[in-house]
Amino acid sequence: MDWLCAEYVADEVMRTGGLVAPGSLEFRAGMRTLALTVLLDGRGPDGWLRRTAYDHPWSSWVGGRLAASVPHTPAPDLALARDTWRRLRATELRAADLAGIAGARTVDEDRQVWLPAWRLGTALAHLALHLY
Repeated sequence: MDWLCAEYVADEVMRTGGLVAPGSLEFRAGMRTLALTVLLDGRGPDGWLRRTAYDHPWSSWVGGRLAASVPHTPAPDLALARDTWRRLRATELRAADLAGIAGARTVDEDRQVWLPAWRLGTALAHLALHLY
C-alpha cells in the first residue's frame, strides 16, 4: 500500500505541474522517479525537493536505500520500488542537452542526447514540485 500511495502523490504532483503530457514517457519517468523519492524519503515536499535537486546524488541515494531495505516498508512495496528502479536505469529517453552532458560548453536546446530515464525524471520531478 505504501508504494501505491507514493505513486498517487507523484502522479498528482506531476499532473499539477503540467510540464509534460500525462501518459508520455517523460511523464512516467518523472512520476516514477518522484514515487521512489516519496517512498524512500518520507519527509514531505521539502525533503523531496532536496533529493531531486540537480546537485544531489539521487541515483546512488536510491540504490543505497533499496539495498539497505527501508525500515517499516513492507516487502511487496520494496519489490515494486526495486522493479521501478531497475526500469528507470534500463530505459533511456532522448532529451535536450540542457546540462551540457554531451561535452558542449554552451547550452544548445536543439542538441538531443540519450539520458537514463531517472536523470530526466529527477529534473521533471524537481520542477513539478516547485510548481505544486
